[in-house]
Amino acid sequence: MQCNICPRKCNIDRSKHAGYCGMTDTVKIARAELHFWEEPCISGDRGSGTVFFSGCPLKCVYCQNNDISSGGFGKEISVERLAEIFKELEEKGAHNINLVTPTHYSKEILEAFSVYKPKIPVVYNCSGYESIETLKKFKDIVDIYLTDIKYFDNDVSLKYSKAEDYFAVASEAVREMISQKPENIFDKNGIMQKGVIIRHLVLPLNLTQTRKIFEWVKNEFSEDVIISLMSQYIPMHKASEFKEINRKITAREYDKALSIIEELGFENVFIQELSSSKEAFIPPFNLEGV
Repeated sequence: MQCNICPRKCNIDRSKHAGYCGMTDTVKIARAELHFWEEPCISGDRGSGTVFFSGCPLKCVYCQNNDISSGGFGKEISVERLAEIFKELEEKGAHNINLVTPTHYSKEILEAFSVYKPKIPVVYNCSGYESIETLKKFKDIVDIYLTDIKYFDNDVSLKYSKAEDYFAVASEAVREMISQKPENIFDKNGIMQKGVIIRHLVLPLNLTQTRKIFEWVKNEFSEDVIISLMSQYIPMHKASEFKEINRKITAREYDKALSIIEELGFENVFIQELSSSKEAFIPPFNLEGV
């Protein structure tokens, strides 16, 4: 069957050939373990049960997870083994099951949840480059959407992620996510149970994108949306080919990004220390838990 799961709609039979995401239709993952470096309401004190899927529909030139997103590292597993992993993470005490870049394996993930559905929340952790049709299939499975909005302007998204239509796609995807999960719900310990968090990675010399994105968010959804403003950018993968982003962001750039958020009236905001931009915070893709 030809694959059109993601917005690339490459129409490739992934049972025979890899799609634009770089993957066939056999699930491949690089790590499945408790993760403590997500937002506090996701990681909590016991960790987020995070499954890192290999492959990705985007082609970000600065990707920190390039070894698995474009490099293809990972181990092929069955749907049944994926269901076992969900159960194992739940038994380890994970606050949630955190699916990182799951889009291109959505069919197999849904099959795994039909085998075993954990009693803890499910997090759909994605780039924002999602098709509405695919998101609708997760409506009754996913509890929390943890989504990026990376860019506003087409020329920027084309340059850095080879996706000229990124904002057109991501904006519709976020609308769908918020329509599915209109209320942010937390337990008594502040751990998120349902809702949406919009992430934005601040890039060097790209504050115009930050402003345009959050002006749109405010006009579309109000200032009550939960935002995670990330300072963790590290110039990796092919970033050295682009002089303007071949460095970490400065304290001044992040302060200006925060000022934009404050100016627009957002109050539910997670922020990061600049010290977050270290390779030490990138998970080791060593097949742990696979």
